[in-house]
Amino acid sequence: MKAARKQRLYLIGLIVIGVSLAVTFALKSFNENLMYFFSTTEVVEGKAPNDRLFRLGGMVVDGSVERPEDGMLVQFKLTDYDKTVIVEYSGILPDLFREGQGIVANGKLNSKGVFVAQEVLAKHDENYMPPEVGESLKKKL
Repeated sequence: MKAARKQRLYLIGLIVIGVSLAVTFALKSFNENLMYFFSTTEVVEGKAPNDRLFRLGGMVVDGSVERPEDGMLVQFKLTDYDKTVIVEYSGILPDLFREGQGIVANGKLNSKGVFVAQEVLAKHDENYMPPEVGESLKKKL
């Protein structure tokens, strides 16, 4: 094999390896940043991951909002009218947050099975419900 052909073969091999590495890193990054939605029933049944962030949606149970300390910690129950999950959130809740309305929270489960939210998203008006929450509630009713 001539020296020029050998150089081209090495160059093509390096390009293929480089592209493969770039695709691998891109897919790995995409998979790590992907956040799935689970209903409260799926969380209670153990279908939700324990070590990853995910979205939990449902209706805030009437009379369940508690502020155990003087700080920013808020505890409430979320339901899909079948199963209930306790949610803890440390921060300022959205202005539209109230009991009896649909929300979506981002976070993960702790060792006690309590969902620790990093972000709470509330609906915009009385006619709106997050699509994931609406679909999971339709399945239960």
